[in-house]
Amino acid sequence: MRQRNKPWADTYLLEHTNLVIPNPSEYKNKWQELFGNSNPVHVEIGTGKGQFITGMAKQYPDINFIGIELAKSVIVTAAQKVTESGQSNIRLINENAENVMDIFGSNEIATIYLNFSDPWPKNRHEKRRLTFHAFLKRYEDVLNPSGELVFKTDNRGLFEYSLVSFSNYGMVLKEVSLDLHQLNDPENIMTEYEEKFSAKGQQIYRCKAAFKK
Repeated sequence: MRQRNKPWADTYLLEHTNLVIPNPSEYKNKWQELFGNSNPVHVEIGTGKGQFITGMAKQYPDINFIGIELAKSVIVTAAQKVTESGQSNIRLINENAENVMDIFGSNEIATIYLNFSDPWPKNRHEKRRLTFHAFLKRYEDVLNPSGELVFKTDNRGLFEYSLVSFSNYGMVLKEVSLDLHQLNDPENIMTEYEEKFSAKGQQIYRCKAAFKK
């Protein structure tokens, strides 16, 4: 979905550098220092408008959450939502997911969330899918040995592709749910897309996977 341009976005980001970190690579291997604690760091790639990460931060105050979002017009909305929530355990990054190894050190992250990523359905765009093996290599580097990847989508084609991608990479599938909301998982925080799709009766798929280390 094309996002409406927000001409005030640059100014907003400059005024909120305590929340939207302008030079994230400077904090590689130092994210806990930035948060001022030794709590585990969880990262959401493609944080969108911030509903998921804000809800997670509220539910788990002893975890540091970092949201990565490439679209400037979207991350400012997430920043506004985080500010309104008053949660101090969230930071945001306006970056491309391809750069995670420049931003985080090896084994620095405890969990990575991929929520409703662009499915890039055409074969020629396979390399852009966030569950393509080149991205998995990046995640493997920054996740700690006990860390996991949590993937949610409404797109069955992308889900099936991702399960194969995870398996071919040698990952361990810890959970595979073909209808997440039937589980009535009290710990599941819904994204904006998830609420929209589930209200229409669409199935939501979730997989939790880990790398063999």
